[in-house]
Amino acid sequence: MVAVEVGKGQGLSISRLLKSRGEIWAGPGLLLLATFFVWPLLRTIWVSFHKGSIIKPTREFVGINNYTDLLTNDPSFLKTELPPWSALFNSGLWVVFFTVGVIGVGLLVAVLGDDVKYEKALKAAVFLPIVISFTAASVVFRLVFAADSRIGSVNALWTTFGFDSVAWLGQAGTANTTLIVAGIWVWTSLSMTLLSSAYRSVPTELRDAARVDGATAAQTFWRVSFPVMRPTVVVVAVTMIINALKAVDLVLVMTEGGPSASSRIVGFTVFWEIFNNNRAGYGSSAAVLLLILVLPLMWYQMRNAGLDGETS
Repeated sequence: MVAVEVGKGQGLSISRLLKSRGEIWAGPGLLLLATFFVWPLLRTIWVSFHKGSIIKPTREFVGINNYTDLLTNDPSFLKTELPPWSALFNSGLWVVFFTVGVIGVGLLVAVLGDDVKYEKALKAAVFLPIVISFTAASVVFRLVFAADSRIGSVNALWTTFGFDSVAWLGQAGTANTTLIVAGIWVWTSLSMTLLSSAYRSVPTELRDAARVDGATAAQTFWRVSFPVMRPTVVVVAVTMIINALKAVDLVLVMTEGGPSASSRIVGFTVFWEIFNNNRAGYGSSAAVLLLILVLPLMWYQMRNAGLDGETS
């Protein structure tokens, strides 16, 4: 009996210890977070103050020279004269038009495609791009919108209607537009899935009551359904803005940042400077600036999710 009581006491003390010390359970997760997020982040900031290659990124300490060169001496990153095609300007285009396009098309499919006869087939077709690798999607769009005005599926259709062929990926304005269109095509599937779920969560009684009161379909959506969907729309918007800032694959495969570095965005600049130009410190400074741009969005999303210690 004594042994049993001791065993029970030990079991209770261990159970009480585990319940009272949550860090024991959080430890493995915190270790992984420190290894794969905190340490690389601190290392990137440290490398950004040095000049070196991938093999030896901290060869020479240069202070903030990488940042000043990036913001003042690199027209491919920040350009003050017209035309303004540069990584920061193009990222701004992506943030606005890519985000609005993804949410807009996602909302159209989620709302107009709800309860139609071929709803499943329609949404399956829209969902298809997310299961295709972004590299494969980039190759397809590079064949459809070509850099040479003499080739490309769109040019074949374009000239059929009597228009002149266009080098879609061969000139700055159309290259950025084409990249954004490709990005919208790839990410609309995720937007549609989340927004469709949010739309279905709106109580049908609210919509029915609005129709009984004489509200049109548009008024019912904007005044009844959309307020319920707003938190999901915000999550999708923040996610798409972050994707717009750090996109690499579409730009790399379709244009390699060209022509003449006119279709670069901030995320692509990080990759290109580190792995193509072998300038680890310079690329790391671009990565730190990218982090500064993303941090407010991360904080906003954490605040709305109640992860910053406050209730939203």
